[in-house]
Order: sequence, then C-alpha cells, then structure tokens
Amino acid sequence: MAILEVQHVNKSFGNTEVLKDISFSLEKGKVLSLIGSSGSGKTTLLRCLNFLEQPDGGIIRVNGETLFDAEDAGTKQESEIRRKRLHFGLVFQSFNLFPQYTALQNVMLAKELLEKEKPDYKARKKEIHDRIEQEAEKLLDQMGLSDRMGNYPHQLSGGQCQRVAIARALALSPDILCFDEPTSALDPELTGEVLKVIRGLADQDTTMIIVTHEMAFARDVSSQVIFMDDGRILEQGDPEEVFGNPKEERTRQFLSRYTGGA
Repeated sequence: MAILEVQHVNKSFGNTEVLKDISFSLEKGKVLSLIGSSGSGKTTLLRCLNFLEQPDGGIIRVNGETLFDAEDAGTKQESEIRRKRLHFGLVFQSFNLFPQYTALQNVMLAKELLEKEKPDYKARKKEIHDRIEQEAEKLLDQMGLSDRMGNYPHQLSGGQCQRVAIARALALSPDILCFDEPTSALDPELTGEVLKVIRGLADQDTTMIIVTHEMAFARDVSSQVIFMDDGRILEQGDPEEVFGNPKEERTRQFLSRYTGGA
C-alpha cells in the first residue's frame, strides 16, 4: 500500500504554471528521487507536500488520510497546517539552523515546542525535556556528531550542519523525509559525508523523497525516479528504466549532460 498518494496537483504563481497535473505514489520504506533541470518544479513540489505552499488543485494523501483536497481546501488554521506538516520532514539545501542554538538544541527545539502545547507539559517538564534530549543525542550520534553536540552552527563545517539538519528533521519521526538538493551548498569534499548518511537511512528503510543533481547517487540509492520538465512529470520508473533506458528524448538529453552521452 502506498504511504503517499499525489493526484493531479497543480500550482501557479501569477500567470506562471509551475506544477502541471502531478500524479505519483510512493510506498513505505522506498526512496524517490526527483531529477530535472533547475526550474522544472521539483522544489515547488516538495514545498507543496510540506504545506509551505498550497496547491491550486489536486489531492495529497498520507497513509490513506487526505491531507489536502483542492475541492474543500478553504482557509486552514495554522495549527491544522502544522499537524499536516508533521507527516513530512524537510531538509533544506541551506541548512536553516538557528545560529544562537547548539547542534543539540537545534535538534530538540521543534519537539519541545510541540510538547509545550500539551496540557500536562508543566507537570512533566523535566521528564519530557530529558526524554527529548536523549532522543536528540541518539540522533546526533547516528549522524556521527556525538563530539559536536555543544557546538554552534558557525563552529561546524557545512557537511556537519547538514547532518544536524537531518537529525532535526528525523526528531519529529516524520512518515516521509524530504531533501531539497541536500549537497548543493557543500564543497565537493563534504558532499560524500552527507550522501553516506542518506544512503544509511535508505538502508534502514526510511521513506524519502530526494531532489538532487547527483545522478550517480540517485541511480544507486533510489527505488523510484521521476524526471520533471517544465512543471510536468515526463518520465518515471525504477532507476534502471529511467537512467538505463529512458523513453523520452528530453530525458536522454538531460541525462547526457551527466553521463557524457553514454
């Protein structure tokens, strides 16, 4: 059964159509890579899934629950939008860490804010804080950052900041972890350490959607690949189909830039 179902999603900014009738599904524990030229709509699609943008049309379901249906979208309360976002964790290309907080505090912050909304928070404040801290420490250890928990973002390399950002996204236990070009802001020598973490998450059957220009990585780690062009899904399938035997000429043209025409 699909954990994510996207049906006929459209999005425009003014007169510019950015997403055009986007439909796909993703099964639990699988990795979907979104590839395509800059401006093809990949990041906008991620932002719609994370409710940072509202689609103009279509349906989004997670675990059978309809999170968005353009037929009855209307004006949503911020609390409802926050609840829907919890299904997705988003790792931005520019980290977006809070500079005034340590790595550990960055990972803990969102979970603590959520807990504060619960009626019994004050009575269990220390217990809740200690639990969240332990969970955050475990995640940072998983990212290979056990010796950097007390460091501030300016004291970390780009690769370390991105690994903190991944831990922060995982802290809320999302159904689907999304990456928006997670290595684009990194020096080439730091790219490998982040890709290694993502590959490790894939090995643990973490459900992920990855917008990436790392074609070799996408081919290696993905269960499913979607090639987007001009706001549309032009081609989708397993990595061997899309990379090894693309059906569309536009896909072949795009991939030839990364494979030297092979």
